[in-house]
Amino acid sequence: MSEHTHTAQAKEPLLRMVRRDAISSRKSWGIRAAAFLLSLVTGGIVILMLGHNPFSVYVSMVKGAWGSKTVIYETVKIAIPLLITAIGISFAFKMKFWNIGGEGQILVGAVAAGGVGLFTAHIFPKLPLVLLMMLAAIVAGGLYGLLPAVCKAKWGTNETLFTLMLNYIALAFIKYLMNGPWKAPGSSYPKIAMLVPGARLTKVLGVHWGWILALILVVASYIYFNKTKQGYEIAVVGESNNTARYAGINVGKVFRRTMFISGALCGLVGMLQFAGSDYTITEGTAGGVGFTAITVAWLAKMNPYGMLVVSVFIAMLERGSNAIQTQFKIPASASDLLIGIILFFMLGCEFFISYRLIGRGKEEHHA
Repeated sequence: MSEHTHTAQAKEPLLRMVRRDAISSRKSWGIRAAAFLLSLVTGGIVILMLGHNPFSVYVSMVKGAWGSKTVIYETVKIAIPLLITAIGISFAFKMKFWNIGGEGQILVGAVAAGGVGLFTAHIFPKLPLVLLMMLAAIVAGGLYGLLPAVCKAKWGTNETLFTLMLNYIALAFIKYLMNGPWKAPGSSYPKIAMLVPGARLTKVLGVHWGWILALILVVASYIYFNKTKQGYEIAVVGESNNTARYAGINVGKVFRRTMFISGALCGLVGMLQFAGSDYTITEGTAGGVGFTAITVAWLAKMNPYGMLVVSVFIAMLERGSNAIQTQFKIPASASDLLIGIILFFMLGCEFFISYRLIGRGKEEHHA
């Protein structure tokens, strides 16, 4: 063996990451199933360390999410904002615009809806009032999403930092409203007044009608992504800005239009949380949905139908974790750890679906 070959092998890393050319659907789902089983085993070890039977805890989690009408309604209520926010974020992510500002856009939408609902409920009948709250939330969230798109298109700003910063600005504004102009009359501590019962969203089959809207958005977004010119432009911009420009696509316009839609959908979630779930606005109105929805979008590979499945799955985990805290007196931190373990394995398996590891000295074969 030549000296050159020895040198090349010495420089070669122990493991190399190689992108797969293709993988069968059966194999990819096999990897996902294996990852899910491993997550249950790992979580089971944690449960054993806490002194409980893993099988009993897992059964309790499922029953806690699906065991009665009441808990099913709660699971669906958790899934609604996750699903709509994930769809909104996927608009941006599909064009490689990293919108981390879902939380802020939700809060701004809630504030806009609150400005209408809290102060004009005595003026408008219910239907016009709800429509006005929706419109206000959509416009406010859309404009809040549009701002980083305009700055990126004009000055090349970093959208990740920009949208993250806007989250904190929205949160600070909520605190200002709670302590100042919107503070509930007669309250001894900072809080915003409750929305009057006559302005709250009507329930359909036990849950506010946001679940119907979410299902409509799943179908509409799928059609938009796959059957429209605008969806095609998003895909081209996501592949390469330069390629998009060569194809005659106005990249700045696509950024602005798509980020307005992304922010608008997140703003709509704020309205649904305000008028359909919380009936007030607090620092926890978004409740981490803007960040969890990123996980939903990635696990679903930006497919709206996949997001429906994943959002319901994560809602089940969250609702189930609440159940085991009550039944087994498991600390909230431990139940959150169980959810984290499952999501870690499910996200991690996507790596092995897209890539494979090759040892030193092994030939690269296409797979």
